[in-house]
Amino acid sequence: MKKLAIWSVGGGAVLTALCSTSAGAQPQSGAGGIYTCVDAKGRRLTADRPIAECSDREQRVLSPSGTERARVGPVLTDQERAALEAQRRKDAEERARIADERRRERVLVARYPDQAAHDAERAAAIAQVDDVTAVAEKRVAELRRQRKGLDAEMEFYRRDPAKAPMALRRQIAEQEDAVAEQQRFIAAQEQEKRRVHQRFDAELAVLRQLWAAQQRVPVPVPAAP
Repeated sequence: MKKLAIWSVGGGAVLTALCSTSAGAQPQSGAGGIYTCVDAKGRRLTADRPIAECSDREQRVLSPSGTERARVGPVLTDQERAALEAQRRKDAEERARIADERRRERVLVARYPDQAAHDAERAAAIAQVDDVTAVAEKRVAELRRQRKGLDAEMEFYRRDPAKAPMALRRQIAEQEDAVAEQQRFIAAQEQEKRRVHQRFDAELAVLRQLWAAQQRVPVPVPAAP
């Protein structure tokens, strides 16, 4: 049966392990090294295993020759351990975020090596929106031409529009709905253009910093033969 004992040595104390062994057997030290620490009472303790009196503080692990192998941190409570794990996860997420940001910056610079390339991409994106808007505007113009014909028919019923045929009134209502729908679509495309410009403006602000950083990187000079 193993027991622990504390012995005073040079004003301090030494914690040793005592083992009852069979006759002729010799006590052996643990293979994990020698643990040493200063406890809350100021005593220097030594043992062949982690020292319970120093569970709340750091312990040094020494080799048989006395050189330091490692350091063992204090034993954490469940709450402290959970907080430590949460902090580690947060740190890992932050490292992953930074790595992803650097990757996206490299992709951005590779895609737009200068502002001319970025401006060309912006112009192409805006042109696509303008093309779609032009189709809608053409449809509105066509609907308005059709409306003139319907209005000409309604002229016969100007004094009493209620006498106009139901089919004619339905055509006018459908035509008005179609014009309103196209106008809403055109307004949405204008918003899309603003979003495109905002996206390219944000990219350009980042790219200007990246381009400037590239110019500050010194170019290595080849060694003379």
